[in-house]
Amino acid sequence: MTRSSSPTGTRSLTRCSARSLTAMNDRAAAAGPFAKAAGLLQDLAGIRLTAKRVERAAEASGAAQAAAVRGRAALITDQKVVPLPPSPLPDKLYGVIDGTGVPMTARETAGRGGKGEDGRARTREVKLAVFFTQDKVDDEGFPIRDRESSSYIATFEPAAVIGGLVKAEGTRRGADYARQLTILGDGAAWIWNIATAKFPGATQIVDLFHAREHLNDLARLLEFMLLDSKDDWLAARLEDLDYGDIDGICEAARVYPLAGVKKDELDTALGYFENNAPRMRYKWFRQCGLFTGSGVVEAGCKSVIGQRLKQSGMHWTTDGADAIIALRCREASSQREAICNTPHTQTRTA
Repeated sequence: MTRSSSPTGTRSLTRCSARSLTAMNDRAAAAGPFAKAAGLLQDLAGIRLTAKRVERAAEASGAAQAAAVRGRAALITDQKVVPLPPSPLPDKLYGVIDGTGVPMTARETAGRGGKGEDGRARTREVKLAVFFTQDKVDDEGFPIRDRESSSYIATFEPAAVIGGLVKAEGTRRGADYARQLTILGDGAAWIWNIATAKFPGATQIVDLFHAREHLNDLARLLEFMLLDSKDDWLAARLEDLDYGDIDGICEAARVYPLAGVKKDELDTALGYFENNAPRMRYKWFRQCGLFTGSGVVEAGCKSVIGQRLKQSGMHWTTDGADAIIALRCREASSQREAICNTPHTQTRTA
């Protein structure tokens, strides 16, 4: 690049260089630990920065990104900004919600109860939501997620806050126009509270993998009664689950005469299925060509959050983690999709 001799040209080059350096710093810091990011900048760009400077700059950018996302959500919620309908309109739009713990400094978790032996919390939950579209199924009828159609949002704030963010992001992604809107989750009550309040017309589906895990737990609870027939009993109940026959699962479990603590445990285990029965009509969902698994957000918890923020020895402040997560969500989202909804924002599956 030739440096302009004019003052205006020099200023433009300086501004361009500053923006480029900020972008490089953000991507490097979002990708890995700050010390490695500093080394990467020096190796690839010949720019020497301390790890602390990389950290401060990335957290400032991340805080600005998070503020921009939340500001946009507020404008959409208040109907001061009305997103245009996506073009083309998505046939099926999914919102998938989950939470995962991030290791925190002792100051950030002071006074919080946790699952450790000492009863202290060492993590804080960040709630993550992913929206994506689906237009096709494969030759066997299994749904195919549209490539480059995912957008991610996350926050450490309570469920009520991410509920507003989820509503705004769903609106921006075309929830009001999609033929089929589906909310997927692992069965946690806060997820269904959001889905019911923000998208009352959406189909709600419990992740099939989590439902199967609960069924395996149920079989272990009844193991002392099932004895050698446990495997056959579990296989039959898994088949019931695949057909969405929740009544069959409950009837097969309640034939065993339990009392006291065991009966209470059985009632709790079956309550998961009874309370979620309308969300477990898996045969019908498959016939409709819908996803029945929340693997997209599970992968997001690992790739967007875990790979960067849950490495050995890491302990974060809430503000620092929130900023880096905002950068990670921006990187994970389709950038073309995040800018605008046009016919070219998604690459169709071949």
